[in-house]
Amino acid sequence: MKKLLIIAAAALFVSNSTFAGGILTNTNQHASFLRMPARGASIAIDGTYSNPAGLAFLQNEGLHYGLTIQNAYQTRNIDATFGYYNGVVGGQQAIGTLTQEYKGTASAPVIPSIQAAYKKGNWVLSGSFAITGGGGKASFSHGLPMFTSVTMAGIYQATKGTVIPGMYDIKTAMSGHQYIFGAQLGLSYKVNEWLGVFGGGRMNYVSSGYKGFVDATLKEQFGGNQLMDIQLDCDQSGWGLTPIIGADVKLGRWNFGAKYEFKTNLNIENNTKTLKAPDGVLKDYEDGVNTPNDIPSLLTVAAQYSILPNLRAAVEYHFYDDKSAGMAHDKNKALTKGTNEYLFGIEWDVFNRLTLSGGYQNTDYGLSDGFQSDTSFYCDSNSFGFGAEVKMTEKLNLNVGYFWTNYKDYKKEMSSYNGTGLPGTDTYSRTNKVFGVSLNYSM
Repeated sequence: MKKLLIIAAAALFVSNSTFAGGILTNTNQHASFLRMPARGASIAIDGTYSNPAGLAFLQNEGLHYGLTIQNAYQTRNIDATFGYYNGVVGGQQAIGTLTQEYKGTASAPVIPSIQAAYKKGNWVLSGSFAITGGGGKASFSHGLPMFTSVTMAGIYQATKGTVIPGMYDIKTAMSGHQYIFGAQLGLSYKVNEWLGVFGGGRMNYVSSGYKGFVDATLKEQFGGNQLMDIQLDCDQSGWGLTPIIGADVKLGRWNFGAKYEFKTNLNIENNTKTLKAPDGVLKDYEDGVNTPNDIPSLLTVAAQYSILPNLRAAVEYHFYDDKSAGMAHDKNKALTKGTNEYLFGIEWDVFNRLTLSGGYQNTDYGLSDGFQSDTSFYCDSNSFGFGAEVKMTEKLNLNVGYFWTNYKDYKKEMSSYNGTGLPGTDTYSRTNKVFGVSLNYSM
């Protein structure tokens, strides 16, 4: 039984990204992205993140800045099929089903970010502050199947295969959060009428926290022995630096943008307040332990074409080198490849003060059974965004965008489900919706 406990409890509690982008990278730093995701060749203040070299072609000298507020809501569901699940449903006793649904929610009610740029001659100094990774809290109010399955296996062992309602009590819940705060600073330079370049960096600070417990016992009349007793309350923190370079090329109706963010070497250290578990369980969460949590390198290339003076279309490609970014226990090596993203968008200036836009993003991870787990799972997806930009005055613009994602379910079949020795299946699914508002102002 102890072996089963260790297998179930040793996994990492990880809060997946609540935003668009790669495994540890958020690409939506401005409402302009939500209304038209292919921003890698745009020339506007949101280019501080998406196309910093393009800032060299800002029309007006002086100070430009953008303030953004976003709201994100996500669900993460696990449909777990296991032979011993005929006695429990989401932590509650029941009879007659072998598939249980575990629902998790992740929300970030207020996600602020700010971009600023100062242009003087051919030079532009720019900076931003945003949540560049993670960004939400995830909770499973009835725990996770990785724990429940082992508990049910223990009940069957203790009762020699006899399970009836009222035989046991299971109390369990899991929650976690992860925020990567990024402060960026850099210089753009207009080399000539068609070329702009950028060099800079981003300081990243990670703040994570995980809380959870599992308390499972047989009732007195059935032996009273405790099957699982685990408690965890752990905070984690760390920091790392991301060098960034970029280029922008203007050729007639075309504009091309490219950016490369180098890999960020980053470790997170535990500050553990509570850790109660059998010997050897949750060793990764002992106080003072360091865990690799690298942010992968990112390459973006984009092209924008002015079809008409008031109509623009754009395409973009992202590559995240996830396999080369260190994770705990070399989990990154289980990926089959890095993440590929393909983005498309269109903008239409309906009239002088109103622009309507829409776009699409396809995200293709290199997922594998060895990478996916109850506490950290991803799904390939198709995302859609739409919205508008309103020119309120000559200096003040309002951007409004809505972005939602359709995920492809991931099915993981196991011959020994969570170390129980019996077969089982997990089907992972997610939903995601983001709404954002940005105000852009030029001095």
